[in-house]
Amino acid sequence: MTQISDVSAPKVAPGAIKAPPDSGETPFRLMWRKLRRHRLAQISGVILILLYAIALLADFLAPRDPNAYIGRFTYAPPQQLHLFDGVTFAPFVYDYKVTVDPDALKRSFEVNPDKKIPVHFFVASEPYKLLGFIPLQHRFIGPADPESPFYLFGADRLGRDMLSRLIHGARISLSIGLSGVMLSLLIGVIVGGISGYVGGRTDMIIQRIIEFIWSLPQIPLWLGLAAAMPRDWTSLQAYFVITIILALIGWTELARVVRGRVLALKTEDFVAAARLDGASELRIILRHIVPSFMSHIIAVATLAIPAMILAETTLSYLGLGLQAPIVSWGVLLREAQNIRSIASAPWLLAPGFAVILAVLALNFFGDGLRDAADPYS
Repeated sequence: MTQISDVSAPKVAPGAIKAPPDSGETPFRLMWRKLRRHRLAQISGVILILLYAIALLADFLAPRDPNAYIGRFTYAPPQQLHLFDGVTFAPFVYDYKVTVDPDALKRSFEVNPDKKIPVHFFVASEPYKLLGFIPLQHRFIGPADPESPFYLFGADRLGRDMLSRLIHGARISLSIGLSGVMLSLLIGVIVGGISGYVGGRTDMIIQRIIEFIWSLPQIPLWLGLAAAMPRDWTSLQAYFVITIILALIGWTELARVVRGRVLALKTEDFVAAARLDGASELRIILRHIVPSFMSHIIAVATLAIPAMILAETTLSYLGLGLQAPIVSWGVLLREAQNIRSIASAPWLLAPGFAVILAVLALNFFGDGLRDAADPYS
């Protein structure tokens, strides 16, 4: 019996790679599918979720008020948290044994193994409002006696808890980067879209403005803008002004990216169809062109957040940005400017490690988003 072969089926050469069929999925679903295969980006995403959750719940997670101080525990070293007392789950820390050098008038701290300080979860505290509107009177962890020393990350020169200040500093430093990028993203999309879509003299003028901003050295520019802020402004006013300053400097990169993508897409058929349908130029840009490469914009914006965080940290460290009593990572790092303080209290550098962790996580996550923004690559 003769076997009839299927001549209609195309022959595939051995070792050839079949092209994946068009699944009809949205760009965001394709982007998410590829992002799930980027292991480093996934780990960085989890770290970022934890960091922003800590910043959001700072009032509840911080053991103390960030500005509360106990003078007799200045530069107290970190205490180790013990979860078990024997075989019983009873968290505690050992007390300090404090001695004062009469000549140098310097305190030295040693562990006092004879005295244990009980530590409780959901311990009672002074009233506060979580997220600004939820009244609470408990914190996640803390000593039973609020006057007892509890310094898991050590204390600063005034006896303030570094862990509490680090947690509250995350709220300012992380949010200022996020809000600054959102504002610069808005400016960059509008200006870059107009520059690429209109073209001609408008494009030339916008590009020369961008090049002029790029030619300005950042540190002197920050010096001038920060010096223009009145010193009698409140902390909230200073926060918003620093955010606007960072956004006004950071929108140029996003505008260049948007311009390049608009130049590539404005001659496509769907743009011509929208124009023939009577859509306005602004509607064509915002409703048809920009959504087609929104995943790429998200990736670029994610990579811009670390630059915003580093800029705020630099400004505050130099004394040009946020000032005490605002608590940010840059403000906390000002305590580490003195080499003598670092030598005697190296835990003051903890905000620097927090900045490194956040910037690396954002960079790795942004790299993963940038790779996933082209799902067919």
